[in-house]
Amino acid sequence: MTQNFTYNKDSFVKDGKPFRILSGSIHYFRVVPEYWEDRLTKLKLLGCNTVDTFIPWKLHEPKEGKYDFNGILDLEKFIQTAGKLGLLVILRPGPFICAELDSGGLPSWLVKQCDVSIRCSNTRFLEAVDNYFKQLFTVVNNYLYNNGGPVIMVQVENEYGAYGNDSTYLHKLKRIYDNYLTDVLYISADQPGQNDLRNGHIEDALVTTYFGSKATERFNIIRAQQPDAPLFCLEYWSGWYDYWEGNHHIRSAESTAETLDEILSTGASVNIYMFHGGTNFGFTNGATCHDGVDYKPVVTSYDYDALLNEAGDPTPKYYACQKVLSRYTKTEPSKMITPSDRIEKKNIIFPKRALLFESIKHISTPILSPTPLTMEALEQDSGFILYRTKVDGPYEDAELKILGLHDRALIFINKKFYNTLYRNEISNKIVIDIPVKGAQIDILVENMGRIDYGPYIGEKKGITHGVQLNNRFLFEWEIYPLPLDDLSALPFEINSTYKPETTPTFYSTNFSIERPRDTFIDMDGWVKGVCFINGFNLGRYWQKGPQETLYVPGPLLRKGKNELTIFELHSPLELSIELVKQPRYGKSSQIKKSILSRLFSRT
Repeated sequence: MTQNFTYNKDSFVKDGKPFRILSGSIHYFRVVPEYWEDRLTKLKLLGCNTVDTFIPWKLHEPKEGKYDFNGILDLEKFIQTAGKLGLLVILRPGPFICAELDSGGLPSWLVKQCDVSIRCSNTRFLEAVDNYFKQLFTVVNNYLYNNGGPVIMVQVENEYGAYGNDSTYLHKLKRIYDNYLTDVLYISADQPGQNDLRNGHIEDALVTTYFGSKATERFNIIRAQQPDAPLFCLEYWSGWYDYWEGNHHIRSAESTAETLDEILSTGASVNIYMFHGGTNFGFTNGATCHDGVDYKPVVTSYDYDALLNEAGDPTPKYYACQKVLSRYTKTEPSKMITPSDRIEKKNIIFPKRALLFESIKHISTPILSPTPLTMEALEQDSGFILYRTKVDGPYEDAELKILGLHDRALIFINKKFYNTLYRNEISNKIVIDIPVKGAQIDILVENMGRIDYGPYIGEKKGITHGVQLNNRFLFEWEIYPLPLDDLSALPFEINSTYKPETTPTFYSTNFSIERPRDTFIDMDGWVKGVCFINGFNLGRYWQKGPQETLYVPGPLLRKGKNELTIFELHSPLELSIELVKQPRYGKSSQIKKSILSRLFSRT
């Protein structure tokens, strides 16, 4: 029989029979491929029949015209794995996805292209989308349900009603989808507000919505907008994400299960966001900044207080929701799942170091420019960038001002640390002294994640406007891009005194393990930086929390010798770390129902 997936007034219809979507979100790009089958199996054991995932444009096309669908980005393999396990698939390719991902999943090179206007009917933007979708949908089309595959629906754009009202853009975007996909059910997704639903309306697309509580109330709004179609909560928020300097968000198992029960009692379909959050490996995290001032970068962990934790183990929330689902699927809940094995506590010392200023010529080629250039101008997506200039002296109590700092800068005078500036601070200037013979000024800027939602997406990184000394611009800059995508050329030396440095330094060590297993790196005593295991960028750490450990999936480790490198921006208390079995967070904050009722507006 030919496969067919559609819907009528009351229900989705799969192969001619009523069907309820019971789904959970797993982002393949946040989970190492070796664990995809494990996470998907646990989703099925929960009682779900579908997996939902975003598709990140910026990762699949990191440079214009250069595509990557390998390793952790092997979307085709992820779809195949889900289908093999009997799970259906929902795909959400955007082009904008949010997902708390850098720039909401939009490539940073878009900004360089004539400051291209995004998420509107700008011809250049739509041409870029068309080129990408032509590559992406060549893969996807083979797996659509009506073509014999597991993909039952594809989302067009994401929460557009909260961003703009360019109906021409949505119409042209839908035509691009139609050019490459055949016989597929389209959906849109917007917050349950009248204006959002109107502005985000996409022709011939089923309206779905997002929320974390008050299901009946939210569905009544959707029903008024769309009376002759099934109800579907495309994102039922099981928890929430964390940002640096904030609290670790927790939602109780009881509250999560209670609202899930309310959703299902209405007869609606549901996708639990997140079922398994995973990790913002490398520099992939985004940031929130709704007012253009209060910038909040997302932490490395995307645990989300989800049903499976960051390491893929079931939480009490998993079993509470499984119990609810079993009542509606009329099946017996599966037995308790054994947690994954972890490496026992292990202390590791760092005997090798490479100072940034002494090593930079080995990992970066300088670019000369009269003014500071942004990362986008240099075709650098992420990481750090070092700006260097020389000034004549003397200056006493002079104001050094950075105009357009995105995001955090360490300032050095003659290679000695002077002060730190952060875009969230009220002042963007410091007072310095320059000796008679002059001085070299170095400004190391960290891109801490591009804004992923709202009116400020599409921002540039680095120094976006200029640097002034006593209100006069400084010119003649030597610029060192530092994406940190290859550290193999670093000239490490033995740090015989085991003394932490007071300037940015790479610390490295080798350690052995008998059997690769999951573990967490406890960053206690370290200040701020990035960790690499066997060349793989695990992500950022910052003592300001709430995240205090970094997850290391077992498949990234090797039997025998492993290499761990840390790029520390400041001065750690001691040159050692511990591998531990459990993650640790700073202050936690319980997500109350009253908070969840407001979160749908993301304010």
